[in-house]
Amino acid sequence: MTTPLEPITFGERPLRIEDVLALANRQVPTQLQGDAAYRQRIAKGAQFLDSLLDKEGVIYGVTTGYGDSCVVAVPLEHVEALPRHLYTFHGCGLGKLLDAQATRAVLAARLQSLCHGVSGVRVELLERLQAFLEHDVLPLIPEEGSVGASGDLTPLSYVAATLSGEREVLFRGERRQAADVHRELGWEPLVLRPKEALALMNGTAVMTGLACLAFARANYLLQLATRITALNVVALQGNPEHFDERLFAAKPHPGQMQVAAWLRKDLAIDAPTAPLHRLQDRYSLRCAPHVLGVLADSLNWLRSFIEIELNSANDNPIIDAEEERVLHGGHFYGGHIAFAMDSLKTLVANVADLLDRQLALLVDVRYNHGLPSNLSGAPADRAMINHGFKAVQIGTSAWTAEALKNTMPASVFSRSTECHNQDKVSMGTIAARDAIRVLELTEQVAAATLLAANQGVWLRAQAEDARPLPPALAAMHAELAQDFAPVIEDRALEGELRLCLQRIAAQHWRLHA
Repeated sequence: MTTPLEPITFGERPLRIEDVLALANRQVPTQLQGDAAYRQRIAKGAQFLDSLLDKEGVIYGVTTGYGDSCVVAVPLEHVEALPRHLYTFHGCGLGKLLDAQATRAVLAARLQSLCHGVSGVRVELLERLQAFLEHDVLPLIPEEGSVGASGDLTPLSYVAATLSGEREVLFRGERRQAADVHRELGWEPLVLRPKEALALMNGTAVMTGLACLAFARANYLLQLATRITALNVVALQGNPEHFDERLFAAKPHPGQMQVAAWLRKDLAIDAPTAPLHRLQDRYSLRCAPHVLGVLADSLNWLRSFIEIELNSANDNPIIDAEEERVLHGGHFYGGHIAFAMDSLKTLVANVADLLDRQLALLVDVRYNHGLPSNLSGAPADRAMINHGFKAVQIGTSAWTAEALKNTMPASVFSRSTECHNQDKVSMGTIAARDAIRVLELTEQVAAATLLAANQGVWLRAQAEDARPLPPALAAMHAELAQDFAPVIEDRALEGELRLCLQRIAAQHWRLHA
């Protein structure tokens, strides 16, 4: 009997990246903090806004137009119509739709921000957002159209519209009209109150949700790339002493030391080793801790940037109901996420480049210390017509080149827009989308290099003087053998590469703690 998972509570409790990942993967239920004091604090913001309207106060986005139109007064008789106009005219997104996992992460990020109680929204809005997550009602959100300030306006307009029963959602695997799904669930679509459409749209939820997913993928990729490197040290009969603990004490970057420690454990470095072909291996083996260590050392500050943004109120204006003040600012600016994602895509692309170089050594008889050309397992009488991993190496080179090309920082391409009101913008959402694409490409490189490394280890095991694999690598090799047979006679490897990518996406292999 399985123990029910503790639900993730949206409210005053901060969320971690792991919480967003669990929500995005539908692994845990959700709930909204329900104590009376918290609900009253949320309600007080909306009540304060209503009192200002009664006094005919001037509030940006409530009694004024939006953006550069903030100088345009909106008469009180039109205030109720303003939220619908905001999400309506922003319904111009293009490009591919966010997938289900990313959409859930976006909903979680937006709900968490509004739960701070300084956005002037009703409790009912928070409840409906939480219900979207709980019932897996997913707005269909186009990826493209945000400059990252004033937040993710256009993509988040699809959240506001679907909460109001407009546009389309994904529900139970089908593309449906939001209004039909509301009826099926017995819900009344929300009529957004003054400030609520702005509160939903004027924030960094899309870039932040994507950043949470990117961080989790990069963290697993770091561990996988370390394991692949260990397999390649065995396949290439490299020198495990390159990862000696005393060596890394002389240059003590913590992440670099951690990667070296993982390699020592994988390689059982204290065990006797085979005779060395080279005193010093080529850099893609010898310097693997130095390459991967930069990513390892960056994860802490990347986490900090992402989680502070995740647990922030990032719309405008901020409503301070306690002090009865409306604070106009720019918390919708996604600069921290933009820099984090621009940095992450460079860190990850370097992992692709490292693994691509290791694969190039594996397939080349000039450098692979006795392995057959292109890692073909064909017998001698058929070797001339078999080409093993030759095309896989070409594909890996292409994926690596594309990953490296996509490292151009998005954040430096700020564009003045919206009548020069949004004259300096973050481009954080583009940076996050770039980071996801670089991760996709690097995972393809990792899949190819993992299968090739496994083939190399298998080929070494065929030798009469073959040594037993260290325990961690033996277990990995045996597990891989269940899905990926040795390549003896040429076969198309696309299906196996795609299966390997599925395993990576599911974080299937237990790697390093």
